[in-house]
Amino acid sequence: MMSILRRNTDRFLSQPHQPFFAAGIVWAIVAMTVFILGYKGIVVLSVPPAFFHAYAMLFIVFTPFLTGFIFTTFPRFCQSEVIAPHRWRTRLFVQQAASVFFVAGALVSAWLAAAAAVALFVSQIMIVSVLQRVYETGRASRITPDPVWILAGFHMGLLAHLLFLVTAVAAPSDDTLFRIAAAIGFWLYLTFTVFAVAQRMVPFFSHVMTDKTPAFAATVFAALVAKVVCIVFGLHLLQVFVDAALFFYLLREFRRWKLGALHAPAILWVLHLALYWLPAALAAGALADLAAARGYGENFLSLHLAALGFVTTMLIGFGTRVTLGHSGQTPHADRFAVALFVLVQLTLVARALYAVSIPAGWNALWLFDLSGTFWVLLFFLWGLRYGPVLAVGKNLKNF
Repeated sequence: MMSILRRNTDRFLSQPHQPFFAAGIVWAIVAMTVFILGYKGIVVLSVPPAFFHAYAMLFIVFTPFLTGFIFTTFPRFCQSEVIAPHRWRTRLFVQQAASVFFVAGALVSAWLAAAAAVALFVSQIMIVSVLQRVYETGRASRITPDPVWILAGFHMGLLAHLLFLVTAVAAPSDDTLFRIAAAIGFWLYLTFTVFAVAQRMVPFFSHVMTDKTPAFAATVFAALVAKVVCIVFGLHLLQVFVDAALFFYLLREFRRWKLGALHAPAILWVLHLALYWLPAALAAGALADLAAARGYGENFLSLHLAALGFVTTMLIGFGTRVTLGHSGQTPHADRFAVALFVLVQLTLVARALYAVSIPAGWNALWLFDLSGTFWVLLFFLWGLRYGPVLAVGKNLKNF
């Protein structure tokens, strides 16, 4: 019995994407459930529900997915040696232990949550230090700019994480500091890091031979920095211009790649769809900021279109492809996988409608409940289907 357990544990910890993806799936369910209960007042959180939601999504849910994928692929990007198991396992254990204590602290003690956040920050420093070393020792690091921008995204994550810590420990009631931390964390860490990976991997997976526009990633990063500045200072009209300019820039570039989304296999067209959700989110953001500038109030439509349409769809697509690619079979999306991709879009629609309903004054809390339920169901089904592959490398054909 012990030998079987040890063998399965060794399989589970054989490649970084397996335990990190599994952790992301579990926390996606747990963190959303806790947030819904706190938001509706069913449980009393020791930290503000908005803080819990933003922090948990960024650093407890999405960071494990990003880390598992990047730890697997970044050495290939840089033509460096793979990351030694003991190095990424140490970071996994620190990250997950801190995550447990943060969620527990959010339920019982703000000080426990703050201490756990410090430990999570340390784990992220450890993660970035590994990526920095891979970059510095890689043969291709000076040939292609892509690793630089992936690192830039992770460094923005460190900055956002530090600002969240200051907010939690020194200024829990400072909405301005929280606004800055959340804006940097979402747009310059999460969204840009996923974008930096996607603009390299989606054309590669799609066998697109068209060269990207020079300084493509640098231009997008600069535009997102400008967007964050506008968010922080409430410059709605300027943000309309920034969002509109970036919308047209991204749309022109994606169309120039000629991805052939309508003729691509399902495992690819979902990634193509995710790409186009980013400019769609920016277009919605421009309209929302135009409305805000005219006094109609702010909403989070742009953020949730990007979070669910671009980030979640992209990570589900990448996660499914990587999981299948390491299970001994050709990556493809069967009907179950396609249904999961559709469920992401339904979650997006429900959450987008709820975002619009708030400034409109609708009594539509049921849309919040529906989108949260869809989210939990999405990751429960994803884990149910692909969890055995992540856990022990089991081939889908065998169950």
